[in-house]
Formats: sequence, C-alpha cells, structure tokens
Amino acid sequence: MSQNDRRTRRRGEELINAIHAAVLEEVLEVGVGRLTMEGIGRRAATARTTLYRRWPDPIAVLLDALYHAHPVEEPTPGADDLRGDLIRSLQLMVKWTLSPAGRAVAAILTDPKGIEQVSDELVEQVFAQRGGTFTSTVLRHYAERGHFPASRITPVVADIGEALVVKRLLDGAPPTDADLADIVDQAILPAIGLADRLT
Repeated sequence: MSQNDRRTRRRGEELINAIHAAVLEEVLEVGVGRLTMEGIGRRAATARTTLYRRWPDPIAVLLDALYHAHPVEEPTPGADDLRGDLIRSLQLMVKWTLSPAGRAVAAILTDPKGIEQVSDELVEQVFAQRGGTFTSTVLRHYAERGHFPASRITPVVADIGEALVVKRLLDGAPPTDADLADIVDQAILPAIGLADRLT
C-alpha cells in the first residue's frame, strides 16, 4: 500500500486531527478571506466531500480546529494555591500563543477580513466555550469556593493578566516565569483584593 493510500484511508480522530492541522496551516498562509475547502482538503490530503460531511464551510472547520486546540487551565482541586494556579494559567497562555492555534488566532485578529468574518464566532464558539480567558477559569474556581467575592471578577480583572502577557509578546519576547509571577502579584491579586495573600 502506498503512502497516499494510507493517508486517504485515515478515519476518525486521525483524520480529524489532520484536517485541524491543515486548516491552521492554511489560514496562516492565505488568511481568512482566502480560506477554502479545496485548500484545506489539499493540505490535509483528503477530499472536499469528506470535509462537507462534517462542516458546512471553511470557517466552521477553522473554528472547530481552534476550539479543540484551545487549552483550559485546571485549577488545583482543593483550591489551595491561587497564586500558583494563576501563574500556571498564564504559562499555559504563553505556550498556546506560540502554538499553531495561537499563531492562527493572532493572524485572524490582525487581519481586517479575519476580524470582520470570524471575531464574534471566535469569542462565542471558542473562547467562551473553553472558559473565557485563561485566568478566568482559575478566578471563578476560587471565587466559587469563597476565597473572594465573585463580584470582583469584572471584565477588566478577567482580562488583565492576558492583556499584560500580550503586551510582553508585542514587545518582542515571550514573558518569563518571573514576569508572569510579577503580573499575578502586582496586578491580578491586588485587583481582587488579595495582594497580601501570596499563597
């Protein structure tokens, strides 16, 4: 059996993973406006008909790939390490931003056509469904367990850690673990009234 035969016989998760990888590569190369089922299928070495059996259009393929590639921080079950969980959530964000999915999101959000076509769906179908911002999962986990009032998780507080990470990335280099600890200690914990509880 040839390599092409093996590739066309892929099924299930293996095939879906190949399609997801292909659409992320394709959007980086051609942008959202020129994303097509033909281009995705060619890159994934699968037929367009296979794509249409699962997704109605290339944007749906893209959003599905981004959803499945978007990590969610899992806070400490005992809710006894807020600072550590917040730092780990930002570490997860940094790792994601450097991944194919993170780079694809950056390409979408810096492309006027991408913002016009996908931004609302990206928020609703990917970010919101996967816990919002990375630190939001942690903050909600601890608020629900009585560590601080949930009312302190305002939209600004929910975004502050991620915004500072993005700023560091735009400055030209990924933030270090020490940078992330500073963001938690000097911005997030003070914002929820726990600056003196570095546990």
